[in-house]
Amino acid sequence: MKAVEVRKVAFAMPLQNPCYPLGPYRFVDREFMIITYRTDRDALERVVPKPLEIMDPIVKYEFIRMPNSTGFGDYTESGQVIPVRLNGQTGGYVHAMFLDDDPPIAGGRELWGFPKKLAAPALKVERDTLVGTLDFGPTRIAIGTMGYKHKALPPEAVISAMQEPGFLLKIIPHVDGSPRICELVRYYLRDLAFKGAWTGPGALTLYPHALAPIAELPVREVISCVHLIADLTLGLGEVVHDYLA
Repeated sequence: MKAVEVRKVAFAMPLQNPCYPLGPYRFVDREFMIITYRTDRDALERVVPKPLEIMDPIVKYEFIRMPNSTGFGDYTESGQVIPVRLNGQTGGYVHAMFLDDDPPIAGGRELWGFPKKLAAPALKVERDTLVGTLDFGPTRIAIGTMGYKHKALPPEAVISAMQEPGFLLKIIPHVDGSPRICELVRYYLRDLAFKGAWTGPGALTLYPHALAPIAELPVREVISCVHLIADLTLGLGEVVHDYLA
């Protein structure tokens, strides 16, 4: 192949058969259980990069079912998002994500900088309870539970929260192991089609693990739980800070 031919088709690896297709990436019937909890401020200060600002010692723990996603298929995800502020704009810094499908792991890391690792999350209804679990190898490291659809939530507040940006620390190494890209990326969820949201009693337990240290942001108090379903498009990102500049 000539250089011009490589440039024409190259957007992901492997060159001839990429792990994921070109976007946009649309998600249908995406289902969330989000448990908001209070943690220790000093624990957040150890993991949130400047220039992002921590507002309160709060973490949102998410279990997400994605049964119908363009190019990525059917998979489940779980992880932690930290409410932050950048230049007066509030949003969420994605601290950790664990999922069970290779294309969104590769695409999420390479395109946006999502901090994704392979694991085995699950979200399902057990009788009257919505149950989220996360296993890393044979070890269970997170259990979230919530009363199933106890009280409907008004769509306005839920949609407004979903429209806030997400922030990511994208790191791509050079061939010598040094960072070639080290950027703070901002992204948005687009074209939201809200299908319902509910709240109810909830609980969250996190367990220590050497390679999946979600328990290093300990649960001090569960503040709220939200269960929601929506269609959405995951918008591509923009660089808001370059750490190598």
